[in-house]
Amino acid sequence: MDFPKLIQGGMGIGVSNWRLAQAVSRTGQLGVVSGTALDQLVVRRLADGDRDGAMRRAFDAFPLPRIAQRIWEQYFIPGGKSPEAPYPTLPMLQHRSPRTELLMLSNFAEVFLARQGHSHKVGINYLEKVQIPHLASIYGAMLAGVGYVLMGAGIPLHIPAVLDRLANGQPAEYRFTVSGTPPTGTAAEQETTLHFDPRDYAVNPLPERPQFLAIVSSNTLATTMMRRASGRVDGLILETRIAGGHNAPPRGKSTLDATGQPVYGERDNVDLDELQRLGVPFWLAGGYGSADKLREALALGATGIQVGTAFALCEESGLRDDLKQQLLAQAIRGEATVFTDPQASPTGFPFKVAQLPGTYSDAEVAALRPRTCDLGYLREAYWTAEGQIAYRCAAERETTFQVKGGKPEESAGRKCLCNALLANVGHPQLRADGFLEPPLVTIGDDVNEVVAFLQSDPRPAEAQHASAPPGYSAAHVVATLLQGAMARPA
Repeated sequence: MDFPKLIQGGMGIGVSNWRLAQAVSRTGQLGVVSGTALDQLVVRRLADGDRDGAMRRAFDAFPLPRIAQRIWEQYFIPGGKSPEAPYPTLPMLQHRSPRTELLMLSNFAEVFLARQGHSHKVGINYLEKVQIPHLASIYGAMLAGVGYVLMGAGIPLHIPAVLDRLANGQPAEYRFTVSGTPPTGTAAEQETTLHFDPRDYAVNPLPERPQFLAIVSSNTLATTMMRRASGRVDGLILETRIAGGHNAPPRGKSTLDATGQPVYGERDNVDLDELQRLGVPFWLAGGYGSADKLREALALGATGIQVGTAFALCEESGLRDDLKQQLLAQAIRGEATVFTDPQASPTGFPFKVAQLPGTYSDAEVAALRPRTCDLGYLREAYWTAEGQIAYRCAAERETTFQVKGGKPEESAGRKCLCNALLANVGHPQLRADGFLEPPLVTIGDDVNEVVAFLQSDPRPAEAQHASAPPGYSAAHVVATLLQGAMARPA
């Protein structure tokens, strides 16, 4: 099979949107949409009036028109909501009420739009940690013809079998994690198994099985995926701690450096020879977003690289323009700073945070936000003493979290990533007290190196100003990487 040399990272909520994935896939490389919280994102696009008509086009193509029409009528606001009005709220996901139809439709829409205008494959990226939406989301993406499913932030052992069964029109199951021990007599296995039956929707023809790429951070995880996965693993993406978003925690005893960031050691390095012996294609990610690094990766036996940061700041990405401009201006000066925060994420995993004034990374801004959890994608499921499954989030109000059995040290310093990531792409929630959710930008450690992709400013000199650096396109990133990698090194 002809695999791509470049995989565009599936970033944030809506940063890797359909426009970015389409732009990358048009070049023949793999464009990837982020599958995280697509249901929330689509609802907010509808509440804003579907400004470019993209949602209407995708909804019209959905093979279950009654579902599409019902969701359209429920959430679409002609002309868009008032700036003083909040976005609609959705019930938080639970294992017995997973918003199946909205998940199917929203994942279909993003992949459908990304596939328009070219004949190349498109991928979708999910977080294993966000488990409840998986079955309906993957099925929706498959109905739109997704070519690759990528998944990390956990060990996605069960996904290959899910893909196989959905492609065969068979019911699929997924075990989700519940912390604690169920009381004696509780049917734990039955309670912790999610179910989805595509026969309930009778869509023909059956969708094709996409390729599955597991995102791993160590040789141990790579070997585990290849030996214990429920079906075929088509490739591995090895993501180092340089990458943006969530990072794997250091192996062994956790220690912090003088700046408060996790310290990684020799045990966290990867043996690429051992990786090659697993016999599947692999891509290197995290600090590999340059032509030299692509050339190096190919020389080391990799099929190619996954690039996130360079694409996150290009013109087609969903990141707000003002945030892009701030980061690009910092990068031009060589002053962009990224902090690997060991506390920000409710998951407990280290999380890369760009240090930008006026965002959630600013201590003063963070102090103004009341702690609340109303989206719940990163909530933890746990067993109650009564044998019920309940949910808690380390970023919710501390007293509420502790009443639910959470430990005080587990909630210290946590931030609401769900709301912040939606604010990053221009859909911040407005609270009843007038508080507007702030953004929190995550980006890779190599952010200052994106200056290599900046193109000359085509505007007349008098129209140029330092506060708006020139931008660059996704196609320019692809061309720069591929042409530079083919050039002979100095």
